[in-house]
Amino acid sequence: MKSSYRLLAFMMALVGCIAASGSLASGAPTPKEKEKEHEGKMVDSGSFGVYQKGHRVGTETFSIYQTSNGSVIQSEFKTENTPPDVQTSEMQLTASGDIRRYEWKELSPEQAESVVLPNDDFLTQRWKIGPQEKEQEQPYLLPLSTSILDNYFFVHREVLVWRYLAAACKQEKGQVQCPLKQRTRFETINPHEHSSANLGVEFLGREKVTLLQGGQQDLLKLELKNDAGTWQLWLDDQWKVMKMSIVGENTEVERD
Repeated sequence: MKSSYRLLAFMMALVGCIAASGSLASGAPTPKEKEKEHEGKMVDSGSFGVYQKGHRVGTETFSIYQTSNGSVIQSEFKTENTPPDVQTSEMQLTASGDIRRYEWKELSPEQAESVVLPNDDFLTQRWKIGPQEKEQEQPYLLPLSTSILDNYFFVHREVLVWRYLAAACKQEKGQVQCPLKQRTRFETINPHEHSSANLGVEFLGREKVTLLQGGQQDLLKLELKNDAGTWQLWLDDQWKVMKMSIVGENTEVERD
């Protein structure tokens, strides 16, 4: 249980439920700050296999760090075709869970890049497709606490679930208790689609699930739902996502 408490403490820090020491700057970090980002503690790392109709179509390799400035979530997504399509992302959050900077890049087969940054109390996205294209910009009248849920980067859903656990659940008699079938709302941005949405997260209890590499396990089940669709996620007792499923789309994601 000690590892669970450490992870829950990280979640609390992520959304500002415990006090952060020192001052935190909004916006992009200075070069000196960026050099020190990864001197913090690794909270989770690994890879997710992406399956469609039972066939593996891609792999996301990810890491989540807790640093003195907040947290850093890095990810690389590769398809299984040869040569692979490759995209990367890095999300930097303050200790209160606000967006400091989010950047994704498409490295293959095309070249594209996008960045989401604070702009006063709101957010701005800038993107460019191809080296010759003109940069475009889109404002979002959403708070800095908005969650990033980008295409291809499934670890973002783990981070959102941690935010839910910290916001909606509590520790009682040494156990974490979550309200059953009670939906909590979050504002989200999908930078790939240049869109925003209100999303509900709901705790559905426990369920026995058969994993490709772990066999049958008794896992926690949560549901993420908005107008674009429904995701179901299963977590182990260390609050790490083991499996995700897009309802009605024959798409599943499992931790390797």
